[in-house]
Amino acid sequence: MDVPLWLWLAVLGVILAMLAIDLFAHRKAHVIGPREAAVWSIIWVSLGVAFGGYIWWEYGAELGQQYYAGYLIEKSLAVDNVFVWAIIFAFFGVPRELQHRVLFLGVIGALVFRAIFIALGAVLIDQFSWILYVFAAFLLYTGYVMIRKRNEHMDVENSRILKLLRRVVPMTDAYHGQKFLIRNAGVIVATPLLAVLVLVEVTDIIFAVDSIPAIFGVTSEPFIVFTANAFAILGLRAMYFLLADLMHRFIYLKLGLAFVLIWVSIKMLLLDVYKIPTSVSLGVVALIITVSIVTSLRATRGEGRHAVEVENAPPFRIATEAEQAEAEPVWRRPSRRAAVIADSSSSPVQGDGPSDQDAATERSSRAGS
Repeated sequence: MDVPLWLWLAVLGVILAMLAIDLFAHRKAHVIGPREAAVWSIIWVSLGVAFGGYIWWEYGAELGQQYYAGYLIEKSLAVDNVFVWAIIFAFFGVPRELQHRVLFLGVIGALVFRAIFIALGAVLIDQFSWILYVFAAFLLYTGYVMIRKRNEHMDVENSRILKLLRRVVPMTDAYHGQKFLIRNAGVIVATPLLAVLVLVEVTDIIFAVDSIPAIFGVTSEPFIVFTANAFAILGLRAMYFLLADLMHRFIYLKLGLAFVLIWVSIKMLLLDVYKIPTSVSLGVVALIITVSIVTSLRATRGEGRHAVEVENAPPFRIATEAEQAEAEPVWRRPSRRAAVIADSSSSPVQGDGPSDQDAATERSSRAGS
């Protein structure tokens, strides 16, 4: 597949432009409801499908089918991201109006890390063709683990990343709007929103370890792997706000995703024996996902939308107006008031001894006598 430089630049330009539009549309923190999320989901999916149509028209049916297969695999596996995000947000008690900012930065990080993984994967496949069998074995094992642990969920409270972050980074117990860092009494501290962002980024990296080899199982073209990933990931935020409150209804979806990984691994293991047509791979993936979604919704008929529930109350709160007023911008020098507060905290408490003025007065009276 011969991809000119201008096409790479055009794709990157479209991605940056759409991110800028998204950021402008959500420049003010607000709660994103199902209707707004559905509109944005339609926009992102339409963009991804339209780009696949361009690939089909410009490079032929085979590469077009490879793109759609990769896009569908990534979009399906991304649903697992959505469910993990819902658990993280529920544990931290993140206000709904603050969630978009975290996911926006999380998606940017996901794009960067996946681009790195794709470049690394392409180099490995080019140098060592047998690495595909390693990918296949890894996907087969991952699918097995997903089936065995399909009813288990992420334990945020005992996360090693969260424990390490709490030890290394000083953190407040209150949200200060969309700020990740604040300056309090001259000291820069993190807000709980930074911990949420770190966990979101880490989960993105972990899921990329599964999804990137899976897409390389249907195409070896780096351009298709990257664009299928990018256009699928761009719609993750809208998908979250659309599906997060319906997480409890997709009871068989994780099982379906496991079978998708197993199917892709089988396709990769048979590369030197029989090359399964891309159209067949696309059809099988679509069938597995459709069956898992339909059976899940039928089994949970009558259940409405509700947020993810956690056992304990969130350990964080929203800062009061007074606390937000005391917090200073991070990238400015602390004010004289903050310096006074910091100094007073380390100076002796009044009443512990005579003041300097009292001591001077006493010395003067003694001298006069």
